Amino acid sequence: MLYEHLGSKPRVHDTAVVAPTAVISGDVEIGPHCQVLHGAVVTAEGGPITLGEHVIVMENALIRATAANAVHIGDHTLVGTLASIAGATVGEEVFFASGARVFNGARVGARCEVRVNAIVQRRAVVPEGTVVPIGWVATGDPVQLFSPDRADEIAAAQPELDFPGHVFGVDRDTPDLMVQLTERYGSSLARHADDRPVIE
Repeated sequence: MLYEHLGSKPRVHDTAVVAPTAVISGDVEIGPHCQVLHGAVVTAEGGPITLGEHVIVMENALIRATAANAVHIGDHTLVGTLASIAGATVGEEVFFASGARVFNGARVGARCEVRVNAIVQRRAVVPEGTVVPIGWVATGDPVQLFSPDRADEIAAAQPELDFPGHVFGVDRDTPDLMVQLTERYGSSLARHADDRPVIE
């Protein structure tokens, strides 16, 4: 289903196929020969999303842009089942396996592989041709790859992430952090109350 959000309607190339149970919302451009399968959600929450040519978004994947971080996905990229990409730039011919996660401000170069349940952290820059192994974490610029059992090293490699501040505009040291975060984010998401289905 296509939804107009914040005055923007999705634009889907006439050769692309969007499953009837997929949700495409807001300032989204889907290029030629793309496939967006059942249960996938592609939602522009204040920033634009562009999918190049021959991009495949598998079942129940999530692609989300924010006002701070748009999304661009290059040609011939596959976004696997249950994968999520938030506010990232992705090159051409990239493979995201099932459960892969890419966070705001990340850049993934052409012909990379982000394997099952691997994570690309906020603002990480993954060079062309890099493989992020199953369950591993990519962080930093230049990128470092860590196995998931190296949590202290992962944290040390990304001291300036400030996820609550960058993504939600709330300082991490706020005494009532989750109260502020959920109220602010909830208010932003409430704008979906005015969304309208796009009738073709």
